[in-house]
Amino acid sequence: MSNRDKIPADIPFLRGRARRITRGLEHLLGVPRPKRKPTAPIDMLIGTLLSQNTNDRNSYRAYKSLRMKYPSWKEVADARTAGIAAAIRVGGMANQKSRRIKELLRDLNDDFDSFDLQSLRSKSDDEAIAVLTSYRGIGVKTAACVLLFSFRKDVFPVDTHVHRICNRLGLVHTKTPEKTFLSMKSLFPAGKAYSLHTNLIRFGRTICLARNPRCENCPFYDECQYPAKRRRVHLPDDAARHRGSHFMLLDHL
Repeated sequence: MSNRDKIPADIPFLRGRARRITRGLEHLLGVPRPKRKPTAPIDMLIGTLLSQNTNDRNSYRAYKSLRMKYPSWKEVADARTAGIAAAIRVGGMANQKSRRIKELLRDLNDDFDSFDLQSLRSKSDDEAIAVLTSYRGIGVKTAACVLLFSFRKDVFPVDTHVHRICNRLGLVHTKTPEKTFLSMKSLFPAGKAYSLHTNLIRFGRTICLARNPRCENCPFYDECQYPAKRRRVHLPDDAARHRGSHFMLLDHL
């Protein structure tokens, strides 16, 4: 029996809420479209690793700098850690990330006999996530990003921001992004993982900020269960003003 076949009493209600939120976000922010050619899984892994503890623009600069200095992943694997760290310095935590990248590339090459991870495509979502998270430094969010962005699987990645908003909107009541990921498996509308993931991140950058959220502009004010939400004083802004260019690293690798 699949995750979507197991239906506790409150699941139908929460699925309905998830559908309303997905539709509302698409009205507010538009329907996001993935880039035409999917990113190679190994590129996605390294890019997501570089995104840890920094913003998307700095991690993108670090990724581009790394690829410019070392055009192939074999060159990165063979490089000195100090050289990798110098290339990715702009992304922060360069010494730690350089060691992880070098170790990860070495281990992947040992296990897959190359840096091509396309064989994971034929595995179930849970199997592929289990394989990827067996490597040091690769968590559930990173693995889920590979499945969504590289393999175009209907998998819903959860980072700290998506976790925060899912809890505020009453979709889950969880303590960690990993638990939110597990809970959301049975809730998000089929075929909408990319849309909901992308728009929740955009929503978190424009309205549902971690600090001082703009509750007065929130179209989900009545759904929101955030105890500290501010009293609404006017209706949400026109949706069009929130449809600007929101740079997302994983769409540019």
